[in-house]
Amino acid sequence: MIYLLYVALGLVAGVLGGMFGIGGGSILIPAMVFLFGLTQHQAQGTSLAIMVPPIGILAAMRYYQAGNVKLGMAGFICAGFLVGGLIGAQLIQNVPDVLLKRLFGIFLLIISVRMILTK
Repeated sequence: MIYLLYVALGLVAGVLGGMFGIGGGSILIPAMVFLFGLTQHQAQGTSLAIMVPPIGILAAMRYYQAGNVKLGMAGFICAGFLVGGLIGAQLIQNVPDVLLKRLFGIFLLIISVRMILTK
């Protein structure tokens, strides 16, 4: 069951990434901390592992060496992210630029307030 939640997170992150051009720092890391109880270090390391193919292999290796990467979790989220990115990119193509900027700003504001106000 937890693996389905990981894939769902990957799908959501992929859709939002495809729509807004965002991913690890603004979607995956907060979700892994708040929803799955990872430490900030574990969430950052796992986020890097998710994005290893295109970026971050050296940074992810360093986090892995320090014991801060959940490989199984990263693999399932990565699968969802792959499909979600395609869906998000398709959904956002006809949204006017002004609306896209506002949606992106609102999303980042919600994340920042949550990060500031929680322990």
